[in-house]
Amino acid sequence: MGRAAAAIVLSDEERAELERWRRRRSGSSGLYVRAGIVLDCAAGLSGKEIAQRHQTSQQTVTKWRRRFAVERVAGLSDAPRSGQPRRHGDEKVQEILDATVNRRPKKATHWSVRSLSEELDIPRDFVHRVWRAFGLKPHLSHGFKLSTDPHFVEKVRDVVGLYLDPPDKALVLCVDEKSQIQALDRTQRSLPLNYGTPETRTHDYRRYGTTTLFAALDVATGQVIGKIKRRHRSIDFVSFLRHIDQVVPEHLDVHLILDNYGTHKTAKVKQWLLRHPRFHCHFTPTYSSWINLVERFFASLTEHQLRRGSHRSVVALEKAIRGYLAIHNEQPKPFRWTKSADEIIESVNSVLKVITRTGH
Repeated sequence: MGRAAAAIVLSDEERAELERWRRRRSGSSGLYVRAGIVLDCAAGLSGKEIAQRHQTSQQTVTKWRRRFAVERVAGLSDAPRSGQPRRHGDEKVQEILDATVNRRPKKATHWSVRSLSEELDIPRDFVHRVWRAFGLKPHLSHGFKLSTDPHFVEKVRDVVGLYLDPPDKALVLCVDEKSQIQALDRTQRSLPLNYGTPETRTHDYRRYGTTTLFAALDVATGQVIGKIKRRHRSIDFVSFLRHIDQVVPEHLDVHLILDNYGTHKTAKVKQWLLRHPRFHCHFTPTYSSWINLVERFFASLTEHQLRRGSHRSVVALEKAIRGYLAIHNEQPKPFRWTKSADEIIESVNSVLKVITRTGH
């Protein structure tokens, strides 16, 4: 027979402290589990039951039961570990953080590990560890553009509402044109991929003309209705609307999500829409192309077909685009929108607060 389990009786102060550890999930996960083990021991549960509740072993339960019985609450903390003591204190960490966030080097636009190390006379590996611990990446820079649309909130709620709660007996299509797609070919023959060597191409190219892809992405299925035109005038956009009208079943309403490009708002387009009342237009806010899901399809087309493609004529380019559309529509996958309108608006507001606070 094994030794009898140590009886655990908690004082009011100990119970309050352990319960506080259980409520504070953002703290140490180890203390969270150990506090739960001790509370369950005090409640009279068996070691097996406690181990199952906390997804641990009975040996671990026994360990912390005994530790608490001898050292009480202080015994639940981690013991000091062996090894070399810290060479740099918290003040050095704070010095690195302040310099990274609030200062710039004299000869550059941003800090590097080497330049900050020399500036503060701190080892490079320590600077790197601090940056990694606090998620600082001075070498990275992301672009953004805030919308100046006075109806930004209303338009975001309108478009996102179509994504998250589409209307019945209707088709929601994200519509736009990818214009000025260039037929390019490198000035010399590319060297193919080989073992240990990536594909190699010349930096310069020859232009053979441009074309335009009009596309309508079905939000529900991911299918794309596409039509290629050499130009992107208002008359070409009306022609694309006629094409949509032909391929979409007559009993369905059509909700179009569009940007504010002038081609989408001409008198010819408005007249055509008046003659086709089943079409409803929803315009994205200015400088907010990211909210139109067809842009994600255009990015995929560029990545997989256009960026590294070589086409010696516009006809060859258009053939490649049609082939990509056909393959995409064989097994389409919808792009899932996850952000609510409130989350987007709150995110924009947080950026505005930072800009206002920093004066940029």
